[in-house]
Amino acid sequence: LRRIHFRQIQREFFEKQLGIEKEELEQYPEEEAAELALIFEARGLTKPDAERTAKALIVDPEKALDTLAREELGLNPSDLGSPLVAALSSFAAFLLGAAIPLLPFLAQLHRPERASIYLSLVCLFGMGGVLSLFTGRSALSSGLRMVLLGSFAGACTFFLGRLLGVQLS
Repeated sequence: LRRIHFRQIQREFFEKQLGIEKEELEQYPEEEAAELALIFEARGLTKPDAERTAKALIVDPEKALDTLAREELGLNPSDLGSPLVAALSSFAAFLLGAAIPLLPFLAQLHRPERASIYLSLVCLFGMGGVLSLFTGRSALSSGLRMVLLGSFAGACTFFLGRLLGVQLS
């Protein structure tokens, strides 16, 4: 869930950076052409070739923005994805994560509280293990870390519920 949320924040940050670059292109095209020329020179073009290439790009604001995004910001504008897809996937992940502790209650098990805790711990450990594939960390340490963080969040929720007088019957 945190990874999905981070990707949403990252996408919004990149969109903001693209907006700033677009404004700079509109207001200061010569300065942006000079920036592009410096980038092209750093990539190995001669100064005259770099300036000629930059001036040719600035004529087409869409191509110039795409090139600035790639060369100056180091991002691919087409990789940002759809905000709607990001929102829906975040919602689905939250819904799935919130449903896991409820499954033993829905299945009407004899002791649903214990089953809910065990199922949640197993799923947290599994999620930590899966995340280790992306982080390169040990599956065991990632799983235990996720169990500790999830247990802490669950304990806080439990004690807050107790404080407010909420209890299972």
